[in-house]
Amino acid sequence: MPGPIVTSDVIDIVTLRAGVVSESAGALVEFCGIVRNHDHGRDIRSLDYEAHPTAQQVIEQCCRDVSASTGLPVIAAHRIGPLQIGDVALYAAVAASHRKEAFDACEELVEKIKRNIPIWKRQYFPDGVSEWVGL
Repeated sequence: MPGPIVTSDVIDIVTLRAGVVSESAGALVEFCGIVRNHDHGRDIRSLDYEAHPTAQQVIEQCCRDVSASTGLPVIAAHRIGPLQIGDVALYAAVAASHRKEAFDACEELVEKIKRNIPIWKRQYFPDGVSEWVGL
């Protein structure tokens, strides 16, 4: 089974998904955080994500914590480096017997990652200006 990952490669959703689904799962909930073309009323051309060296350990811990608290298989990946509009920046998946527990656990996983992972986003605008988000 693949593990949680912080990577500069394109996120392999199919492989990650296979790591959580099973014959006992009646629900699979996936979240794809996709790079959009705007933020707070401004057009975005592209962005970069930079990670602290501990980011890999943090995403692993987030997955362990949510799996332990829910008893469900979970997986997540966060991309770093340059990303273009439409690229998947964050992927999370949870499988469960029923949809509600899968939805709840996936939301818990995404929120935990967003709160804790030391990854920062730099947005680039069409006019050549850039800004760091969340610093």
